[in-house]
Amino acid sequence: MWCLHIPVADRTPFTDLLKIVERTVRSEHQRSPNRPIYLVGESLGACLALAVAALNPDIDLVLILANPATSFRRSSLQLLTPLLEALPNPLSPGLPNILRSTEGESLRMLLDNVVQGLPLQNTAGELVKDFTAFSLSLPVLADILPKETLVWKLKMLKSASAYAHSRLYAIKAQTLILCSGNDQLLPSQQEGERLLKLLPKSKCQLRKFDDSGHFLFLEDSIDLVTIIKGTSYYRRGKYHDYASDFIPPTLDEAKNIIESNSLFNLIASAVMLSTLEDGTLVKGLAGIPSEGPVLFVGYHMLLGLEKIPLVSRIFLERNILLRGVAHPMMFMRSKNGRLPDLSSFDKFRVMGAVPVAPTNLFKLFSSKSHVLLYPGGMREALHRKGEEYKLFWPEQSEFVRMAARFGAKIVPFGAVGEDDLGEVVFDYDDLVKIPYFRSEIESLTNEATQLRSDAGGEVANQPVHMPLILPKVPGRFYYYFGKPLEMEGRKQELRDRKKAHEIYLQVKSEVERCIAYLKVKRESDPYRGIGPRLLYQATHGFESEVPTFEI
Repeated sequence: MWCLHIPVADRTPFTDLLKIVERTVRSEHQRSPNRPIYLVGESLGACLALAVAALNPDIDLVLILANPATSFRRSSLQLLTPLLEALPNPLSPGLPNILRSTEGESLRMLLDNVVQGLPLQNTAGELVKDFTAFSLSLPVLADILPKETLVWKLKMLKSASAYAHSRLYAIKAQTLILCSGNDQLLPSQQEGERLLKLLPKSKCQLRKFDDSGHFLFLEDSIDLVTIIKGTSYYRRGKYHDYASDFIPPTLDEAKNIIESNSLFNLIASAVMLSTLEDGTLVKGLAGIPSEGPVLFVGYHMLLGLEKIPLVSRIFLERNILLRGVAHPMMFMRSKNGRLPDLSSFDKFRVMGAVPVAPTNLFKLFSSKSHVLLYPGGMREALHRKGEEYKLFWPEQSEFVRMAARFGAKIVPFGAVGEDDLGEVVFDYDDLVKIPYFRSEIESLTNEATQLRSDAGGEVANQPVHMPLILPKVPGRFYYYFGKPLEMEGRKQELRDRKKAHEIYLQVKSEVERCIAYLKVKRESDPYRGIGPRLLYQATHGFESEVPTFEI
């Protein structure tokens, strides 16, 4: 890791700084020509990173730009230069205190007096009105930087912005733009949107931090490594590999993500049942295999709500990271439009989600991972009225022979509780009858990467839409993990498609049996409703486990 440090008294021009960085980048490229080089730049540093990328399009660079100063010419910072040049030299030692105590109209009067006598008095007087917003930052700058340094830095920003902006057309590098919504120095969010349109669309992403200020990397809530993981920007080769380039979340990262869903987990108050190797059904997750590869195959609830308690509990109680095989629209788009922003799915990527594809399943099994797969996909998660707990699986097996090849254990499971959370009252069949909604569904579906285009039947019918759901007083989620099916040593046997299909039907039947069991047993749960659960936790403590039905 290299860091460019510019001493306070240094007056090296931007073009010479650029040469220093470029020389280092080329040296690193010669040393490791097949690995990407990351350039992380904030403000002025972002301009340097863009300039290096423009001059070296043949080097594999990954740019991470925080509040890039390419927006300098549209910021009020440029107004500071004539003002600072008009101030006494050296600045009065009392200036910071004067500025700290000066607010509102008093500050404007002070600045009006300062600009008296400037060659461009009228223009300066108009610009002073915009400068008032920076009255809080100037005392800090005056404390830590001499006037000459401030003037030099501002001129440097101006030249850096112009240099980088004039060469945006030449940039081919993969770029991640991080912009703050509360940046008082630069119009960073507007600049992020602008750069997103100018840089290569297939290689550029934007992340917004609405509550953050200009110095993004100095804020405690910002973790650059977590951001890189969540955007899938970490790679060791030419392209990101969701298996080999995956870095498991740290304990803090995982807990932060789980805590962000704490309210939902509290409402769901999930009951987990699992099956030991001897077939004994037990409360808890003792029946979950510790060693991978393991494939969890189950029913996808409405909107996929079951994933949150499922992944959280298995991680917290068994220290097992469940890597979900997810729809590609969580990772890429065929075009921009109305689908939720990709940033909505960053937490899933940090927790190890991968796009559904045979190659990714192969790699996950190779790394002995615990994998979560929903054969019913979006068709189950966006089911119609009256289709709760109905499986929409493909006719042909899609995972049995792959599991057998790696000797993976298959854990069929059922989950119920969606009908205690809400009810679909206006579904796809209703929406497509209305021209406006039909057009919206077609637009959303075209944005998403299509899956199973060669399949027939209901499983191929996966239009992207949002059904109208009538909320209910929350009930409870229940999970039943069936007995693990051992695939070790069955590779040759299951090359026979017929036998593999028999296992596939066995897994499907077991999922249906688990669902049926839970639907019956939950009727005898005295804490199925949220009211009795909250009352129990109020008297026993909110960290206490709420009882359920007897097995």
